Amino acid sequence: MDQHDPAAPEAKPPAPGYFSALWNGKLPLARLFWRDMIVVGTAINAAATLAAVLLLALDVPAPAAVAVHFAPLPWNIFLFACVWRATTGLRAVAALACQAGATLWLLAATIV
Repeated sequence: MDQHDPAAPEAKPPAPGYFSALWNGKLPLARLFWRDMIVVGTAINAAATLAAVLLLALDVPAPAAVAVHFAPLPWNIFLFACVWRATTGLRAVAALACQAGATLWLLAATIV
């Protein structure tokens, strides 16, 4: 007996995961740049820097504090790369503006 009901809707493939959607440009560039990178990314970096300073104040060895400070670096590089990949369909001026903003943010997030 056939279990396939012709009236049943076809199963949709699962929606891509968040990281896959970021990497493949499935999310709007404005959301990626402003919300994910500038707001959320900056908050994560600020929290890591604050935690590193607190660790130093508690006389934790400096290498541990440095590790905490730089812990968000892989995420920062991922966001930076996603923004660069997402600008491929933009006009040259708009792409350059987004890429320059992402570069400045990555430098500031890494150094500060």
